[in-house]
Amino acid sequence: MDSEPPGRRPRGLRGLRKPAKKRPAGPPPAEVTEDSDTAEPPAATTSSVINAVLYRDGRRVSTHDTLAEAFRQQRATSGTLAWIGLHRPSRGELLTLASEFDLHPLAVEDALEAHQRPKLERYGGTLFVVLRAARYLDDPEEVDFGELHVFVGRDFVITVRHGGAPDLTAVRRRMENTPVLLKRGPEAVLYAILDAVVDGYEPVVAGVQNDIDEIETEVFGGDPRVSRRIYELSREVVEFQRATRPLNGMLESLTAGFEKYAIDEELRRYLRDVADHVLHTTDRVDGFRQALQDILTVNATLVNQQQNAEMRALAEAGFEQNEEIKKISSWAAILFAPTLVGTIYGMNFDSMPELHWVLGYPFAIVLMAIVCTSLYLIFKRRDWL
Repeated sequence: MDSEPPGRRPRGLRGLRKPAKKRPAGPPPAEVTEDSDTAEPPAATTSSVINAVLYRDGRRVSTHDTLAEAFRQQRATSGTLAWIGLHRPSRGELLTLASEFDLHPLAVEDALEAHQRPKLERYGGTLFVVLRAARYLDDPEEVDFGELHVFVGRDFVITVRHGGAPDLTAVRRRMENTPVLLKRGPEAVLYAILDAVVDGYEPVVAGVQNDIDEIETEVFGGDPRVSRRIYELSREVVEFQRATRPLNGMLESLTAGFEKYAIDEELRRYLRDVADHVLHTTDRVDGFRQALQDILTVNATLVNQQQNAEMRALAEAGFEQNEEIKKISSWAAILFAPTLVGTIYGMNFDSMPELHWVLGYPFAIVLMAIVCTSLYLIFKRRDWL
């Protein structure tokens, strides 16, 4: 067996890349919408079954519209693998699956409630995997997170999707186009789903990096709205960390389980390839969070500097205003002194002193001059003038 899965080419230093895939000739039209971003159950029924397909030796055997049909066909056909895709199923549908495939009640409850953290748990012979998929929305410039629950048993794979991501149509097409990989069993399907989810992080990383570059420009450009954008992007990065960071431990546990249950070495190589991509993504996301913290610190420093400059300008304006008020008050006091003397000597009373004094007028003028000069010198010494 070759060391690379069929239909994959080198992915630079980080592993392998899948080639463009052609639509298989065999599948019915309903397959195109399986678990796609816009896939919803048909309007004429309340069923959430997007697709229920049976495979044998990596080839499609039959496609069914209902779970009951798929169950009957799998019982009647030995050596088949059932791959069932659901979108926001009802409790009754999941309980039917649980009864047919012996799913653990705790895993069923998790799949119903959603809002679970990424995790990997084994219940007897069934693996239960929770993944947080992500996609970058260009128009609103934000990250949209979806949730995917995967049940993997000896002869079945059940996917329960909450949200728009990921698009499992491409995963099914890839597996059907490479039957040599699909015939390796349910673990190969789980690997392909993991690989698709992790590959879906790459455009998100690129989008977040572009947002951070724009924010850096806005910070140094003095955009007042940048603080809100930093906060919103920081929340998305934290959510992205919660989606990607647990994957490292999950893949280690999954690889160990593959060894324990004697899953072939080829699938373990594929998982190590996925783990390499996950490590690269988590490193980038951790770097984004640190970069946003640094940008937030720089932005706070720039805002403080701007506020200090504004306060300094206000203080200088207030100081200048106080100086002008001092000058006005000083000249008002100087002008008030002769007005006071003139007012007193302008009163027409017969009994006033110096009223008929020959030197009364020169005395009043000299008195005004002395008072005004004294006030001027006092204010000048105090730097009021």
